[in-house]
Amino acid sequence: MVEMLNVAYGQSGISKATNALGQRPMQARAYAARGAQFLLLKAPPAAGKSRALMFIALDKMNHQGLAKTIVCVPETSIGGSFRSTDLKSHGFEADWQVEDKWNLCLSGTEEGSTAQKVKAFAEFLASDARVLVCTHATFRFGFDAVEKEKGIEAFDDVFLAIDEFHHVSADDHNRLGDILRRIVGREKTHLMAMTGSYFRGDAVPVLRPEDEDRFTTVTYSYYEQLDGYEYLKALGINYSFYKGKYINGLPDVLDDQLKTIIHIPHRGSAEAYDDKNNEVGRIIDLIGKHVGVEAATGFDLIETPDGRVLKIADLVNDAPGREVVKAALSREAKGIDGRRDDVADRAKVDIIIALGMAKEGFDWVWCEHALTIGYRASLTEIVQIIGRATRDAPGKTRALFTNLVAEPGVETGVVTDAVNDMLKAISGSLLMEQVLAPNFKFYRREDGDIREPISVDGQGQVTIGIKGLMEPPTHRSREICEQDMHDLVASACQAMDARVLSPETAPEVATQLILTDIIEKRYENLTDDETEAIRQDLAARMNILTLARREAENGIAEPNAEFDPSQPKAGDDEPESAPNTLLTMVRKFINVRDLDIDLIDSVNAFRERFEVASKSLDATILAHVQSAMVANRVQMTEEEAIVLWRRIKLFRAQEGREPNVHSADALEKRMAEALAWLKARKAQTLRAGGL
Repeated sequence: MVEMLNVAYGQSGISKATNALGQRPMQARAYAARGAQFLLLKAPPAAGKSRALMFIALDKMNHQGLAKTIVCVPETSIGGSFRSTDLKSHGFEADWQVEDKWNLCLSGTEEGSTAQKVKAFAEFLASDARVLVCTHATFRFGFDAVEKEKGIEAFDDVFLAIDEFHHVSADDHNRLGDILRRIVGREKTHLMAMTGSYFRGDAVPVLRPEDEDRFTTVTYSYYEQLDGYEYLKALGINYSFYKGKYINGLPDVLDDQLKTIIHIPHRGSAEAYDDKNNEVGRIIDLIGKHVGVEAATGFDLIETPDGRVLKIADLVNDAPGREVVKAALSREAKGIDGRRDDVADRAKVDIIIALGMAKEGFDWVWCEHALTIGYRASLTEIVQIIGRATRDAPGKTRALFTNLVAEPGVETGVVTDAVNDMLKAISGSLLMEQVLAPNFKFYRREDGDIREPISVDGQGQVTIGIKGLMEPPTHRSREICEQDMHDLVASACQAMDARVLSPETAPEVATQLILTDIIEKRYENLTDDETEAIRQDLAARMNILTLARREAENGIAEPNAEFDPSQPKAGDDEPESAPNTLLTMVRKFINVRDLDIDLIDSVNAFRERFEVASKSLDATILAHVQSAMVANRVQMTEEEAIVLWRRIKLFRAQEGREPNVHSADALEKRMAEALAWLKARKAQTLRAGGL
């Protein structure tokens, strides 16, 4: 197993503390912006976005003159997060109340009742009811029906909340995005967009720039959330290879002592090898012996070889019994005081097996291990799945995300896909490192500067001085650096390809050429100075952690050392909690090194992450990956490869090894390139069903 990332947090408990209105820090931050007509809330899973919406919606309806609130969620299972909630006993002025008839997610099924839900949607708008909860799909169909009969004016003075907003797209064919653009353009409706991963995982932005400019953005970072937890203190991100079928690799990564969500591969993917229910059956057989079904919950009861009986929730089987399982998962075990009974609730279920469910918005606080089988092309999906394990709960000190993937090899017929698969793993881990790190802000540090080279404010923002840094010269470029960097980092992660991993590629190709291209494609009409300032900020964000880790590995800072309270702090505003491991490394690195932009540009974070992974890879697997990397960049004809094949065979016989692509001998290097080209061609033939 390859450990791609291991992050520790301070357990300050701050993120769960509440103010006089019963609001957590994120909720209070969002509530302070409640006067905005268009509000975009970016906050991680478990930060309390649903309750933040309740506070704001009640203020909109009670004090800002809006008549109704419509809450839209991507699937029915998330609708429970917006059920009626007691807020007054915690200090707020009113309770959040949703009549069951207006929570259109309570019926359970997504299909089969579309007409009834659309009818109810229209009836809600014509009634005196104040709050409706529905799915994105119901809203789309309901909007069309109401607009056809009454016009878009029917949505004037309505507060519209869209949960998991990354489902929206600026693409002309995204119906939800098209509806919202029209609503925003009309300026008669108030809109709140909520998401934990404000990038879609593809090349299409969520909002067009002219629409996004209308929104007031409130951001609460993963760092603030996790560092402020009471119990969870570490998150690990790993991946592991399997040979043949994925069931062969499960014993190495599945620990049935951990509360686990297993996501089996997408249907139609290379990793899926059987009917989905048969695959679930094989997983259950691997865990133990099926001894029955719990009547009240529908959970399968599995006896392990050591005599324990585990409860497994099967969300893959879409028979009618799945609704019983879903309902059981959504119910908290409560004590006589009406509060959650932690012992009973934790014991309720041990393992959840899912396919397309149990991702975004799924609330199982006890999940310790998110085990995903098969590569996920969407970085958004990876972030959402990891978010299932990052919720705070008593006794839960560490969370894991493991990606179990097919071993790239000639015998699997996917050797030319090996580089792409490695890039997905590396991109995902680098993106998560950025998502989980503190918010960075950079300034140009001059000789004799009396400011601290690194300081941390009460919101977890880390300010770092860099010599030679070009600061944003205009208001627009400053806004991009302050608000858009998460999106740009995601774009950079998705843009990296085999060229960046090649030893022959200078780091500046990654930090200068590719990042500049990303910025120029996203923003039109930037000046050269604006583009370069944004590029330097982006490069610093992506490379500062790599530089700090490199220094730690050289012995300057210990990345996993225990926090030493006697160690001097970098600034007076340092939080009073044990700091993030990443922040510890950055602080120590900057205390011993002068940081300048040339040093930033000298780092290829992707290449260094690949080197980390390579040290843990089996030699055969690494050889396949490196061969595929060579094949992807080499220019060669079939005729030349065939001619060189004779020399390759002779070289093997004489030298007892294959030719080395890094050889100083030009002929040996060319033979190595020909061999890589031939292996790639063989893999293509295998995939096409040839000999």
